[in-house]
Amino acid sequence: MNRARKIIHAEEAWRYGLTGKGITAAVLDTGVSGHPDYSPRLLCFRDLVNGRLGAYDDYGHGTHVTGILAGNGKMASAYRGVAPEASIVHIKVLDQNGNGKREDVINGIRWVIRHRHQYAIRILNISVGTVKEGDLRDEKLVEAVEDAWDAGLVVVVAAGNMGPLPQSITAPGNSRKVITVGSSDEAGPVYSGRGPTKSCICKPDIVAPGSNITSCSTLWQKGGRPYCQKSGTSMATPMVSGAAALLLSKEPWLTNVEIKMRLRESATDLGLEHSRQGWGLLNIKRFCRLMG
Repeated sequence: MNRARKIIHAEEAWRYGLTGKGITAAVLDTGVSGHPDYSPRLLCFRDLVNGRLGAYDDYGHGTHVTGILAGNGKMASAYRGVAPEASIVHIKVLDQNGNGKREDVINGIRWVIRHRHQYAIRILNISVGTVKEGDLRDEKLVEAVEDAWDAGLVVVVAAGNMGPLPQSITAPGNSRKVITVGSSDEAGPVYSGRGPTKSCICKPDIVAPGSNITSCSTLWQKGGRPYCQKSGTSMATPMVSGAAALLLSKEPWLTNVEIKMRLRESATDLGLEHSRQGWGLLNIKRFCRLMG
């Protein structure tokens, strides 16, 4: 995280007092542990897989994603997330193996739409995707994220790890409306999903660091280390969600369309084809229009 924060200029936003305070992001994932880095700001937890009441994460993916988005580095400042004072609502839609049903993801999205005013949810982070684009059942998944977008939410979705061939963006990241995030710094195998989609939509929209990211771990509850390392577009996605929280804490009147256009205007061109980088690399300093 300390490396990734410098790449996307997150700390420069903090120097202007932008921390995501007052902004709530909903996360659909494997659940979330009560990690000290963000637990006081966990407003609500819903389990659509097992129906349990207390917050938990039996796989670890959701805890890691949440730390990237909103961890405050209480247990180690080097691993502070992008928006360290943002609030979180978490909906568990994936099981202990990181797998899930489309119906649970769709129901999770619908839950967020219904409760967005109750928890002041502005952002929906979905570091979840299908195995590959093309299943007819994915149309309902895409319809669900577009309903969330039409409801005014900033919907940020992973491009998936099925790259590098063309048309490897996974659903629901193949939606025309949502913000689809690829990884900018792939290490080893080239995994980030590439566009265009099978419907000839240019994707991804933007890229952010996603490889070897150290963030919150569930192991601390068992006496283990409080942080662990993971790679994937799942890790890049909350970087962009966190950036949206920073901007909204500065300019809360912005719409999701305006935020998407601001991402396009402010991204740093990496000199790669659009199918790999989209508009370019997330640049929070330019995104939030900070001076100096």
